[in-house]
Amino acid sequence: MVNNLKSRTVYKFIFAELILIVLLLNCFIVPLYAQSFSKSEMRVMTFNIRYGTANDGENNWEYRKNNVVETIKNFKPDLLGLQEALQLQIDECLKQMPSYSYVGVGRDDGKSAGEHSCIFYLKDRFSVDSSGTFWFSETPNVIASKSWGNNITRICTWVRLHHKLSGKIFYMFNIHLDHESQSSREKSTELLVRKISEKSLPIILTGDFNCGDDNPAIKTILKAGLIDSYRKLHEKKPNEGTFNSFKGETNGDKIDFIFVTKVFEVKESKIVRTSYHGKYPSDHFPVTSILMFTK
Repeated sequence: MVNNLKSRTVYKFIFAELILIVLLLNCFIVPLYAQSFSKSEMRVMTFNIRYGTANDGENNWEYRKNNVVETIKNFKPDLLGLQEALQLQIDECLKQMPSYSYVGVGRDDGKSAGEHSCIFYLKDRFSVDSSGTFWFSETPNVIASKSWGNNITRICTWVRLHHKLSGKIFYMFNIHLDHESQSSREKSTELLVRKISEKSLPIILTGDFNCGDDNPAIKTILKAGLIDSYRKLHEKKPNEGTFNSFKGETNGDKIDFIFVTKVFEVKESKIVRTSYHGKYPSDHFPVTSILMFTK
């Protein structure tokens, strides 16, 4: 009987010690982790996923949709700018990645018709303060408007985001410039810079610009004070093209960009060239960056 009482006393003592340890962990380690996490990286991806109704044969959307989602999941972006996304593709991504929500509209009707330049964000990391879309034209608030020689309607979607952990507020813009008209690319970036200049907060700009570093459209972005996050860490060299024709080609320019204002430190930036059994998820390689607020 005495031995049983002693055993129970010992067990109670050990249990009490364990409770104390758990409480100490909650008091000290968890807040330290939360503090570190609030200042940790924001993972950003830009990805032209090729519109889902294109007649691409063995590269049709139905054959590659899981690879697109897998590519996104592998990087685990906090923020994701998609280009050429049709509503059916957005719905598929949300179905497979329910931790995300998005802002954006179709370029054809300002609702769901046509390609989107939408912005995905993790619901538990961000809240949306406001958002909108404008058209690259002389009348940017007119739905489906176009100017400057582009035969295809082009848009920009933006969002003002609140980062829940750090309390930081910033804007993200996501665009898809014209693939044919140089005039359209130049005029579009001039309009974009005017829109950005109206904002007094940090900016992240993602998109398919359909032109490389030396194009006047890109120089307009750089002159406005934005930084190419990839070029911040990598000198220009051959074979860094991001349009791959579903073949993994790397010739040509890097035409997909993540630009940031100077308030962001660029920790990492990559071109993701993942394939799945020789098949590429899109005719573009996504570009990724890991960013941190410097203040």
